[in-house]
Amino acid sequence: MSGILVVWVGRRAPAGLEELAAEYAKRLSHHLPLTEVRVRPAAGRQGDARRALAEEAAAVRKHLRPGDTLVVLDERGRERTTEQLAGWLAERRRLGRTVFVIGSDLGLDSSLKNEADELFALSRMTLPHGLARLLLLEQLYRATDLLAGGQYHRGSLG
Repeated sequence: MSGILVVWVGRRAPAGLEELAAEYAKRLSHHLPLTEVRVRPAAGRQGDARRALAEEAAAVRKHLRPGDTLVVLDERGRERTTEQLAGWLAERRRLGRTVFVIGSDLGLDSSLKNEADELFALSRMTLPHGLARLLLLEQLYRATDLLAGGQYHRGSLG
């Protein structure tokens, strides 16, 4: 895998969540190249949500390259166990960069979802973007550590 890019739209999370996200990003980067990009929410969001979503999608697209696998986080997407995520990441190793996109509090423009190679769900519940980012980074770290034979993931004990 040539690396992971996490693009998220929104404001920074409270300090505690940011610290945890930074910790898991640091751990994950020991297993593979990781880049994170924050896209600021569009201005005037209360007046025209569709326009704001289109602007945010355009800002996200600026970070995409040909050959990227685009994975959009969406509660209607495919759910995976940690082991399934690890297997999926193992298949991606020799392919291009994988880009995970987390939308703002308005969500993501439908055109970006339609362009995605996959819709991925962390949960069927709607999560704040800061928490979704933290959960994504933790699960990516857990999956890559599992692939590396690490001891972080203990799996089911019973």
